[in-house]
Amino acid sequence: MPTITLARETDFDGWRKAARTLVQNHVHPSEVTWHVGSHAPEPSAPLPERPRDTFNVPGKFIALAQSAILHRDPLRFAKLYRLLWRLRGDHDLLTTTDPNVAQAIAMAKAVHRDQRRMRAALRFREIGREQKSHYVAWFEPEHHIVEASAPFFAHRFADMPWSILTPDVCAHWDGHAVLITSGVDKAEAPTEDRLEETWRRICAGIFNPARLKAKTMQTEKPKRY
Repeated sequence: MPTITLARETDFDGWRKAARTLVQNHVHPSEVTWHVGSHAPEPSAPLPERPRDTFNVPGKFIALAQSAILHRDPLRFAKLYRLLWRLRGDHDLLTTTDPNVAQAIAMAKAVHRDQRRMRAALRFREIGREQKSHYVAWFEPEHHIVEASAPFFAHRFADMPWSILTPDVCAHWDGHAVLITSGVDKAEAPTEDRLEETWRRICAGIFNPARLKAKTMQTEKPKRY
C-alpha cells in the first residue's frame, strides 16, 4: 500500500505529481494513504516508475483541485485522488450531480469564502514609526489560505512592510518578496496602534445604522471576526 507524504498542507504540486503517477500505474484510491510532512507514521514509499501512457483531465478539475486542496478536511487529498481516478474513465463527471463532485465543489467554495473574509476582516496595526514602521495583522483562517492569499495583500499594500500572523503560518512582505514562516500564538499579535483613534473616527463617519443588516454581516463575517 503506497504511503504518500506531501511537503506541507498546501502542497498541490506534490499531490498532483503523485496522483498522476498513481493513476497511470492503476493504483486504486483504496490502496493509497496520504500524509503531510512529519505527520506520516512511516517513511513514504517510493512512487512506481511512471509509465509511458498519459491521460488528460478537464482544466476545470485542476482549478477545482487547487482550491479544494486548501480546505482543512484531513481527507481532502484522498477525496481529490478518488475524483481524479474516476475522471480518467469519465471526462463528463464534473458536469454531473455526483456526490464526490459536489463535495469537492463545496470544499472549494468554503475556501473562496474564507479568502473573501480574510480580505474584508484583516486589520493591520502600525508598529514603530516613520522609517522603522511595520504593519502587523492577526487572522485565524478556517482553511489553509494564507500562502495563497498573500500575493493579494502584497499587491494591495506594496509600499508598506507587513506581516500577517496566524496559528498555521505567517506571511511577511518586505516590499520585494513574500516570506512564509511558522505560525504563532495570538499573544504575539499587537493589540493597538497610534492610528487607532483615526480608524475610529473614519468608521464613525461612514457608519449608517439604517443600512445595518446584522444577519447578512454574520453570514459573511462571523462574530469571531
